[in-house]
Amino acid sequence: MNSIDLAEMSNNFVYASMITLFLATIFFALSYSAGRTRAETRALVDSTGSVIPPAESSSSEAATTPANPGWRMANIGLSLSWLSAGLLLVGVIVRSLWADRAPWGNMYEYSITSALGILLVYLIWSTRRDLRWLGLFVTIPALLTLGLAVTVLYTEAAQLVPALKSYWLVIHVLAAIICGGAFTVAAATAGLSLIADRHWIKQLPSRETLEKLTHRIIAFSFPLWTFAVIAGAIWAENAWGRYWGWDPKETWAFITWVIFAAYLHARSTAGWKHQKASVIAILGWVAFLINYFGVNIFVNSLHSYAGV
Repeated sequence: MNSIDLAEMSNNFVYASMITLFLATIFFALSYSAGRTRAETRALVDSTGSVIPPAESSSSEAATTPANPGWRMANIGLSLSWLSAGLLLVGVIVRSLWADRAPWGNMYEYSITSALGILLVYLIWSTRRDLRWLGLFVTIPALLTLGLAVTVLYTEAAQLVPALKSYWLVIHVLAAIICGGAFTVAAATAGLSLIADRHWIKQLPSRETLEKLTHRIIAFSFPLWTFAVIAGAIWAENAWGRYWGWDPKETWAFITWVIFAAYLHARSTAGWKHQKASVIAILGWVAFLINYFGVNIFVNSLHSYAGV
């Protein structure tokens, strides 16, 4: 199979993933419109954010839960999300075969892999607890990332610049991609915690549960982001002969690290545990996005992907 065939195959899998993800988003949205009342949902959600199985709830709840149209719609949305992630994974792998390198050498490749990271963080987490209520707020940013990739950022695979020809490309960028997925999911739960007490929100767990979920995922991703920053510094020394030079991307990576460190500190400080901490988590995600889009595309730096 020649490179043109591989390129077309990769693009087709990415487009198929987008279509499937769009359908998943629709079904998650329908699950909200057809779902339970707020009181019924809260009664079936425990402190971890998981839905209590029917056997653990009252007999009347157990009898009605499987037939509830909201849950059925959410189940379809979750299944389609898994299918979308599988299609996107194949698209990323084929892109890697076409380019004959790690599939994140430019902004297009980084974006489709980041969308995959968002989906996988959510889906793998959903195997441990019921997170169907979160699906809509994960598929939307993943879909927007893919849409931006194929409409604005698409470029043919090209040879890497010398500074990127290193095994640190796999280590450093892969860690950043996983963190980006985790930060996006955490921003979703943090944002939902700010509106969880609104009367028109029916499907969400309590604000306290959402805050706990946000804290858990940031507590997981913060050490990995720390590793990514350190790995980037080591790579910079190998490529440019210095560990740190306050390049714009290095600066924003550090700013992102500081904000999430402030979030973890706020969670342990009296008076900052609730909405204020959630706002800090969202600011950390915004800083990550600035580092992702703003610096890579618009800022002239050693890390800039402008024009790629």
